[in-house]
Amino acid sequence: MLPPRHTPLAWFNLTHEKRRLLTAVAGVSFAVLLMFIFQGFENALYDSQVQLLKRLNGEILIVNRLKYNMFVPEQFARRRLYQAQTFEGVVAAYPFYTTTGDWKNPQTKTIRPLRVIAFNPDDPVLPLPGILQNREALKLPWTALIDDQSRSEVGSIAPGTVTELSEQQIRLVGTFSLGTDFASGNGNVVISDQNFLRYFANLAPEEDSRTLNTVDIGLLKVAENADVDAIASALRQQLPQDVAVWTKAEFVQKELSYWQENTAIGFVFSLLTTMVFFVGIILVYQILYTDVAEHWAEYATLKAIGYSNFHLLGIVLQESVILVFFGFVPGFFISLGLYSLTASSTGLLMQMTWERAINILIATFIMCLISGAIAVRKVQATDPAEVFGS
Repeated sequence: MLPPRHTPLAWFNLTHEKRRLLTAVAGVSFAVLLMFIFQGFENALYDSQVQLLKRLNGEILIVNRLKYNMFVPEQFARRRLYQAQTFEGVVAAYPFYTTTGDWKNPQTKTIRPLRVIAFNPDDPVLPLPGILQNREALKLPWTALIDDQSRSEVGSIAPGTVTELSEQQIRLVGTFSLGTDFASGNGNVVISDQNFLRYFANLAPEEDSRTLNTVDIGLLKVAENADVDAIASALRQQLPQDVAVWTKAEFVQKELSYWQENTAIGFVFSLLTTMVFFVGIILVYQILYTDVAEHWAEYATLKAIGYSNFHLLGIVLQESVILVFFGFVPGFFISLGLYSLTASSTGLLMQMTWERAINILIATFIMCLISGAIAVRKVQATDPAEVFGS
């Protein structure tokens, strides 16, 4: 059967049986969806781990030299911040405290660990809208703000809720929006530095007893248009060697490198994405090979009247490109919905960026082209005389 005049042969081959076309599109869409999901979780791992760092208000970070990533509980002496503040180009130095506290669900009374973030409310350490709006309320004793993207297991987060943090009463005075990560798990709670003392100064030493004289991260604000790298270099040379000095960009990259190189999670999701890619090649190959097999005589006729193998390859590759377009679009939009659902359910930073979407589109394109090139090989190797002589 010949296609209607002006109808491309590749389009006609795919669309003359609508059911098969729908099956092919569904198969490609499913492969695209799985690649998006696995890549989404891998990217969420890395994006979520550094989102707190990126939002801290400082261009240079000072940490204990043993602190090889954000969540290692190593502090340094606060006096190092005072020393750093005397350097030319440094306009402010903010201490930042963090630990893990036991949070009691106000409804179920179950205990969940939350990341506790603390600083002086007068310092613009974490300038998120919910925090800026509730700075005065944070100064009150036994008060806190809770991340509205915390997992549902933490219970009610409505302002006015009274529950317990580290076995002491606490009252919520508002919320902010940050999100969880694989280290903090259930969510985040923000308290003032004075409240940090109230909750954690009297614990036994083995239970992370804390004072304000030791700092988890020191944030340095530099003057506008100042050379951040030069200031960081001067600090490294002149501050005592018990601390390490990083620009924010350097520490973010250090954090990403740690999770990429020292955990298996990223490898697992990358492996799953690769497996889906090859499964997609097999799936699309089966679809295209079935089409080629059904039109074997037609392809042999084209070859007999002078069409080259390259022309036959072009027809099948055109079918591949059509499948890329019709398969990628639904997979992309379904992925957007699943990203949003996952983010709201877990608090992870599931982001769809144009760069990531284009990368999956390119992978889908390559997947379909490889399948088409394999599927057409039998036709290219066929002698038309064998087809018509059989």
